Amino acid sequence: MPRYIVVASSNGLEAMRAVVEVLRGGGSALDAVELGCRLVESNPRDHTVGLGGLPNLLGDVEVDAAIMDGRTRATGGVAAVRGYEHPISIARRVMEQTPHVLLAGEGAERFAAEMGFEKTELLTPEARRLWEQRLREAEPDLEPGLVRYHEHASRYLGMVRDPEQAAGGTVNFVALDTHGDIACGVSTSGWYFKYPGRVGDSPIVGAGLYADNRRGAAACTGRGELAIRGATAHSVVMHMSYGRSVDEAVRLALEDADSLPDGYATGLNVLALDPQGNHAAASNRAGSTYIWVSDEVAEPQQAPRILLGQDPHASPPPH
Repeated sequence: MPRYIVVASSNGLEAMRAVVEVLRGGGSALDAVELGCRLVESNPRDHTVGLGGLPNLLGDVEVDAAIMDGRTRATGGVAAVRGYEHPISIARRVMEQTPHVLLAGEGAERFAAEMGFEKTELLTPEARRLWEQRLREAEPDLEPGLVRYHEHASRYLGMVRDPEQAAGGTVNFVALDTHGDIACGVSTSGWYFKYPGRVGDSPIVGAGLYADNRRGAAACTGRGELAIRGATAHSVVMHMSYGRSVDEAVRLALEDADSLPDGYATGLNVLALDPQGNHAAASNRAGSTYIWVSDEVAEPQQAPRILLGQDPHASPPPH
């Protein structure tokens, strides 16, 4: 059993070394996942999170985030926030400084200002260029769900079918520290071209994330509406509480969410960690990976997610 471990979505790779240093030094899982999300939020090359995130239908970048402490199951989240680079840290302040779990929109922005967070212009020139390019250029080889999604958006702003890649994106980190505590953090700028005020699964406890020291933790990326309807993160953790392995738990929870009727369905992914440090991830799209690092390996490792419909015992990810 590892003394400490962190697992993350693949876009968390650049942050992993800093995150594991927190755990190696005896720091908390909460501090580790917050730092990981902050570093990705500040990366302008990542257009799915924070600074440089792609904007909504009106051209505004709106961000969501949440953090959860597996020891106490305390949680904080913010949704539909504009002008703040680090929603993960605002979410932690919600958890620690208020009697609430989730703040949204102008209220969350007011709270951020009261807590001393500085306003930032999140829409970078590169993100603006990509957004405008996807408005102009049709892409012929789209998943049916993405076609319908952009046709729906066109009803509001006369848009064309456009994306060069999937419409959403998120970063998540799940960590187990040397004290035996588990935490998870999730941050996102959501689906680009989303209707203003749309909130996905990322800031919603039980949908985009869940952590419980007794049972484990899970976090989702991708089509957040499905994760909300399936309570997917909580479902993973409950499967583990019933004695399922982490591999079985992610597969069963994702199968349930993926079975929901959804005309806009696209990729949905989930990753999880149990209290013993075992980890796994699953996806309904081929080729998806996640990353992990622990005290037992020198460098961050990339592992494949279990693909729905595939025998999970045929090529299990390394643990």
